[in-house]
Amino acid sequence: MSMPSFDFFRGAPVTEQLRIESEPPGADARTSQGHSCRTPCSVSVTAAPDLSVVVAMNGYQPQTVPVRTNTGLGRDDDDEGGGSVRLHPNPVYVELLPTTPSKSPKKAAPKKKGTAAAKTTPPGQQATAPDPNSPYPAGYPWPDPR
Repeated sequence: MSMPSFDFFRGAPVTEQLRIESEPPGADARTSQGHSCRTPCSVSVTAAPDLSVVVAMNGYQPQTVPVRTNTGLGRDDDDEGGGSVRLHPNPVYVELLPTTPSKSPKKAAPKKKGTAAAKTTPPGQQATAPDPNSPYPAGYPWPDPR
């Protein structure tokens, strides 16, 4: 014969509405319990000591916010009386920061060997300075016809 469990006296797990907001709105929010929504939104979570919310959006750095569970013990400063559960922070507010593009210095493309035109004077011709009035650009592949 087995002993009855004391879990019978514990009651159902306590759930609480958790509000999640972000700037900019429209971010994906996911709790550590697997609930997800798009901000601004509310999810019903079970009070737990290890609750957290991850808020992410394309183009922004994701942020994780831990959420504490405070259980009221019937003190006079507790508005809702004994045994109440409060999530802190509630609402969860996250201001997402844009991701910064990686600033890698642009490298010049390596020069391929043998692609640059050699500036040599054909045999029998004199090397002359380019004529600024010539209709041909300096270094044109054939000599100016004048």
